[in-house]
Amino acid sequence: MNDELYVLPLVVRIERATPPERTDALEAAAMAVLGLLDDPGEWAAELHAWQSTGKIRKVVRRARGAEWRRAVALPGRTVAHRTAEVRVHPPVPLDGWPRDLARLQVGGTELTDAHEPPPAVPPVLWANPGLEMTAGKAMAQAGHAAQLAWWASDAAGRAAWREAGLTVSVRTAPARDDFDAMAAAGLPVVRDAGFTEIEPGSCTFVADAPWLRGRVTRS
Repeated sequence: MNDELYVLPLVVRIERATPPERTDALEAAAMAVLGLLDDPGEWAAELHAWQSTGKIRKVVRRARGAEWRRAVALPGRTVAHRTAEVRVHPPVPLDGWPRDLARLQVGGTELTDAHEPPPAVPPVLWANPGLEMTAGKAMAQAGHAAQLAWWASDAAGRAAWREAGLTVSVRTAPARDDFDAMAAAGLPVVRDAGFTEIEPGSCTFVADAPWLRGRVTRS
């Protein structure tokens, strides 16, 4: 196992006049992570170093204007999803961020949904309705859920997902009982490390898709 801690940088574009919808930003973050996992391209070594730590830490920062243009100039990929733009960069050591990313703010991601999201289409990443998270925190957690779902998918599941464009739906579970039932049903569950905002060990997201049912050992 690699002893050096790596993180995956995600940057969400939040312009003052045109902030993205919260749901769009969460889905874009998850899709950005999935795209990198499916096809790391020239960043295969960085992806391996990140995953070999046994952790999948992600940090979401926000950018606008010139900040966003500088982020786009760095190596990475941008996912444009409805009202949201999220850029994923290759994993970096915890203390080795590129300067133009390190200077971006983590706070200020209090996004909301001004409109009802469209009907959910599997895979669905269900958020715990009993937890409050900023959009930035929730984006990272949705990215974790997508990654756990990818790892839990077999070749046929991944192929179907890839054929659908590696899309996801992110929604809040209708009730805590519904969330707890899914978390106990052998589906991929995100348990937060507790670095920010919420208590360590909190279950934040459950990933659900037909091909994921029963593939994760119940704990």
